[in-house]
Amino acid sequence: MYNKILVPLALDHGLAPQTLGVARALLNAGGQIVALHVYEAPQGSVSAYLDEDTVKSGFQSAQARLAERLTGLDDVEAVMLKGHTARSIIDYAAENAFDCIVIGSHKPDLRDYLLGSTAGRVVRHAPCAVHVQRTRA
Repeated sequence: MYNKILVPLALDHGLAPQTLGVARALLNAGGQIVALHVYEAPQGSVSAYLDEDTVKSGFQSAQARLAERLTGLDDVEAVMLKGHTARSIIDYAAENAFDCIVIGSHKPDLRDYLLGSTAGRVVRHAPCAVHVQRTRA
């Protein structure tokens, strides 16, 4: 169905196996799956209390967690970006000509209806097809 699929991963959620499974089911033979994690650096007044080494250590820790999450998945390429999560996913998909994004989503609450979740923003603004994998909770 698709030749190039982007799978954004939030390292604090356990949806990676499900979303990667959906991506594999939708992938054409010879296609490519890229797992993307966007690291959001501390913002606002919080950043004033963190030194450069602490921020660098946080980024390196996230890189290690992404690599761990993808251990043994030789058919999946890992990519790590810094930036705003939804905007970075959308921009990366557009800049790299992905034809599908498979993204996990939790059950929305009131806050998500007012502000919009990451998955919701990606669905609304992605330059390609988006498949949303919902949690069962």
